[in-house]
Amino acid sequence: MTTPPADRSAEPGDSEVGLCSVCRQARRVRSDRGSLFYLCERSRVDPAFPMYPRLPVVECAGFELAPSLTNRPGAS
Repeated sequence: MTTPPADRSAEPGDSEVGLCSVCRQARRVRSDRGSLFYLCERSRVDPAFPMYPRLPVVECAGFELAPSLTNRPGAS
């Protein structure tokens, strides 16, 4: 099971979103009514991944830490 780095600063909603909040494959999409969804870009090339995964995502074979987070001190 892959988990996000423990030392990163918490953002609102992280515990409700899970891995998608720090995944390079996830894109935030806001609906016309203001709801926030996480689109899995990997679903465009691999049908095994849902386009809009059920949150929170606690385990994902396609998880990749976002590049902006890999450059932080203490990130693995």
